[in-house]
Amino acid sequence: MVMTGLQQLAITARDELRGRRIGLITQPAAVLPTMQSAEDALLHAGVTITALFGPEHGFDGSAADGAAVDHGVHARLDIPVYSLYGADREPTDTMLAEVDVMVFDMQDVGVRFYTYLSTLYYLMRASGRTGIPLLVLDRPNPIDGMTIEGPPVETGLESFVGIVDIPIRHGMTLGELAQMINAEQGFGADLIVLPMAGWQRTNWFDETGLPWVPTSPGMPQLSTATIYPGMCFFEGTNLSEGRGTTLPFEIAGAPWLDGYRLAVSLNHLDLPGVRFRPVHFMPSASKHAGVACQGVQVHVLDRSALRAVTAGLHVIAACRAQNPERFAFLESSWEGRPPHFDLLAGNAALREGLSLGYDVAGLTADWARYEADFRARRAPHLIYEAP
Repeated sequence: MVMTGLQQLAITARDELRGRRIGLITQPAAVLPTMQSAEDALLHAGVTITALFGPEHGFDGSAADGAAVDHGVHARLDIPVYSLYGADREPTDTMLAEVDVMVFDMQDVGVRFYTYLSTLYYLMRASGRTGIPLLVLDRPNPIDGMTIEGPPVETGLESFVGIVDIPIRHGMTLGELAQMINAEQGFGADLIVLPMAGWQRTNWFDETGLPWVPTSPGMPQLSTATIYPGMCFFEGTNLSEGRGTTLPFEIAGAPWLDGYRLAVSLNHLDLPGVRFRPVHFMPSASKHAGVACQGVQVHVLDRSALRAVTAGLHVIAACRAQNPERFAFLESSWEGRPPHFDLLAGNAALREGLSLGYDVAGLTADWARYEADFRARRAPHLIYEAP
């Protein structure tokens, strides 16, 4: 069984935390195997917590995607809870006034645009600015630590869903990414990573022995995370990505699509590791709420063979091809302009090429060189050995 950084910290209550005032940055999926929360685990270990911080979706994990979260007070512990997804993305000096050490513990999903990485980025910047140490408690990359897929983030398209230039599927843990970003960005953060014990790069989350807890409202299960690297692109279109249903990101569609035709066209491509089934659904929230939609459900048959990012682009291309008059990319994002799709992709070329009906294989042909370069670039910062 894999032992997370939190498990080890809860046992040892490391010397650097004894007698120190701790600012804990976490969310509900950061639990012990007993389901004890990170804050309760540290308090039980004798750690003094003076401030709590929450990422996107809030400290309690209930806020919708993209929704600003306000500061508050923890009702049970009577500790201030500062939002890092509202007016501030980086903790201010006032927030850190009663903090001697920052402790970060969040369960990521292994995808560039999942924003817990961006929160970690700003925490390292704050550590470099203030000199306050940052202890990162490492957790598994749930979709394995080997597979790399996706294009770079081009200069000028950095955002909270693409804070640094890494592939969409990077195959790293947040602890490893923290070491790489701190070195490459020159933050000078006083960074300590407490590694896991027993995690292997080939492990998927269901091979760790750890319990899966939804990492956000739209990420209820591992099957969601498996196809999220490609299906998240639907956020940048006028099609539903399944929010407001029980299968966010696992289904996608719109009122003007023919799900049967869509499934036939996608299955004809014979994409590795995946098949598509026609579905009818009616979202209760988000895009097309209360409107009958048709589309497809993504069924992963071989997750090791799956190229999730590429598969998502094929689904979008097929939806556009079926009804180009109704299909559209959204013109803006939660951050304003440019289009949200461009921020997710890290470039404008994918959207422009799909709009013109270009073949997905051609649009992704140059990824292999970047992926190989990234594999070499990340190597010095890896904590866990590759097989």
